[in-house]
Amino acid sequence: MKLITILIPAYNEEDVLEQLYERLNTVMSRADKYDFEILFINDGSKDRTLEIIKEMRKTDPRVSFVDLSRNFGKETAMSAGFDYARGDAVIILDADLQDPPELIPEMINYWEDGYDDVYAKRRTREGESWFKKWSSAKFYKTLQKSTRIPLQADTGDFRLLDRRCIEALKTIRETQRYTKGMFSWIGYNKKEILFDRNPRAAGETKWNYWKLAELALEGITSFTTFPLRISTFFGVFVSLSAFIYMIWIIFKTLYFGESVAGYPSMMVIILFLGGVQLLTIGIIGEYLGRVFNETKNRPLYFVDEYNEEKVQGQRDRFHSRYESGV
Repeated sequence: MKLITILIPAYNEEDVLEQLYERLNTVMSRADKYDFEILFINDGSKDRTLEIIKEMRKTDPRVSFVDLSRNFGKETAMSAGFDYARGDAVIILDADLQDPPELIPEMINYWEDGYDDVYAKRRTREGESWFKKWSSAKFYKTLQKSTRIPLQADTGDFRLLDRRCIEALKTIRETQRYTKGMFSWIGYNKKEILFDRNPRAAGETKWNYWKLAELALEGITSFTTFPLRISTFFGVFVSLSAFIYMIWIIFKTLYFGESVAGYPSMMVIILFLGGVQLLTIGIIGEYLGRVFNETKNRPLYFVDEYNEEKVQGQRDRFHSRYESGV
């Protein structure tokens, strides 16, 4: 029978894990034509998350876990899951139950029909503020306009990926990761399904507005150089405007005998040009910082424990090179 891995990144999710397991167990019992692996990625949790996962594994051999050496963030935790997942297909599912596991059978059906990436698009989003919904919509709209890669708006990580999609994602070892964009970048045959997103079943969200802003910046700088082009166009516009204004001042002074503009106008121009320069330097700095991080060539993560066995090193870039004979 085909093996399907349900990949679940978890960070301080002790309040919801038992409920999550019960619902997954119900779903898996109905899909008895498949074998399942529930792969938890413990991303440096400080509560009883890892302890609860180990208790589940004692009674259910389908449960596996990867315990990262510290908190690396959800994007990197998913990358670790891709490296350790054994399934013919991988379903990414958040632990908070905002994405309903009951959609898994429908995803599997479309996968059997030949689709490689079956992604769930949010039709409604309960439990989220209007500002979060509005800012999310604006972000996806802006990102889509700034890149040629077709992106799935209002879509999270909840999706089924065929093994060849997973193998493709495993080759992308960027340290500054925006996985939602990577799903689109690798291509393959995609299928959209709609669902109504629920509020968290328990616990508190780990994504505040500051972290969401960081993720948005990561997405923009990871998949487009459009901000750099804006800086270039804006610089050309300001320079051309300044040149035209300079010609006008010279002409007015020579032919009308008027004095050059005084202190207020000069200060306005100086401050404006200084602000443009600082903004441009900041944009360049964001990209330069990402180049700096990539040139370090550090592993994405380190694993402390995999299924109750201590791990030496990690299954990362070097593991992939070893398997390919490089």
